[in-house]
Amino acid sequence: MTIDPVVIALDVVEMARQERFTDIEALFAPPLRAVVSADTMRTAWAAERARIGSPWSVGPAVPGPAGPGWTRVEVLVVGDRAGHTVTVTVDEAGLLQGLRIGPLASTAWRPPRYARPGRFREHEVTVGSGPLAVGGTVTLPRRRGRVPGVVLLGGGGPFDRDQSVGADKPLKDIAWGLAGRGVAVLRMDKVTHDRPELASAPGHTMVEEYLPSALAALDLLRRQPGVAPDRVHLLGHSGGGRAAPRVAAADGAVAGLIILAGDAAPLPRAAVRAVRHLAAGQPGPDGDAAVEAITRQAALAESPGLSPSTPAAELPFGWPASYWLDLRAYDQVATAASLGLPMLILQGGRDHQVTVADDLALWRAGLAGRPGVTIRVHDDADHFFFRPGEKDRHVDRAVIADIARWLQPSRLRRWFG
Repeated sequence: MTIDPVVIALDVVEMARQERFTDIEALFAPPLRAVVSADTMRTAWAAERARIGSPWSVGPAVPGPAGPGWTRVEVLVVGDRAGHTVTVTVDEAGLLQGLRIGPLASTAWRPPRYARPGRFREHEVTVGSGPLAVGGTVTLPRRRGRVPGVVLLGGGGPFDRDQSVGADKPLKDIAWGLAGRGVAVLRMDKVTHDRPELASAPGHTMVEEYLPSALAALDLLRRQPGVAPDRVHLLGHSGGGRAAPRVAAADGAVAGLIILAGDAAPLPRAAVRAVRHLAAGQPGPDGDAAVEAITRQAALAESPGLSPSTPAAELPFGWPASYWLDLRAYDQVATAASLGLPMLILQGGRDHQVTVADDLALWRAGLAGRPGVTIRVHDDADHFFFRPGEKDRHVDRAVIADIARWLQPSRLRRWFG
């Protein structure tokens, strides 16, 4: 029997449309079955359906090589609001070795109006060494004298250095916006972008996801010409904001923390909240099933019975039990409070993933009375600090201005002499 990977990929998309996730799971090769369940697929699919809208249509399926005997097929799915790409990896036996729902392959990006490319230069770097080394980009202002620096930490998930979601590149927005205002920036691919299998590997935690790359990046930026090594900061977005205090504690020489939409509520509960919000925007049986699935997975992630042997396929996002057990022992707000560092915490008022009521309230309470802490809400901004109604989505100019002003050396002289 001849195996046609394109036919298999289109069949998978059709099964998902019909909510036949158990049938899709039956096509998995054993390694994929260990980390992805029918419930995980149902949750992810419902979230994407809510984002792209309906009705939706299936576009072309484009095959390509994915290793010896394997074929990767990208299938375009478009709704009335947006689209996504379903990537299916098929082996020579017709089994699925990979399945991912992601942004459209198009990565066309136009610089935001506030960017001033003539004021800075960029060069590529390798961050770290050995099997965990990742690629990065250093953006240096064209100005005399020592300048402050910022290392960017992307959110949870296998993001590239720009935190690309289709044509949106929020970390590139931040890098270009700050560099044009006299700040050196280093942004880097996440290790799970280059090696996505690590995200579901037994023993994987937030430590492996962030610390080796972040510590190497801080050291690398401090050694760049024109950068003041004692004025290098960490900026984390979303999951990167969660990780930033842990990285700063391990480094010991970070000048300050900038946390954008940093989650503080327990992550399993936040996952349920986010899926409920998405399902409310696209009511129907698939949304209801997704809420039920993520609720069950989150309950297991928080249960006393969670152990290192709990299958990743039964937990939120397909992350292994080690990740969730590690998060239990880590309090990002308390860690930040213990560092004695200046901090800027920014939050979007329209953010339904990390919210003012559930997350920012915990930062406010945990850092109450601390000197050198600035907290500001941008009422019209969403999770990526985009404003509604803009044709080209970019991090809001006011957010860039807030960060650049906060990094001025007069602030450090005023607080710390």
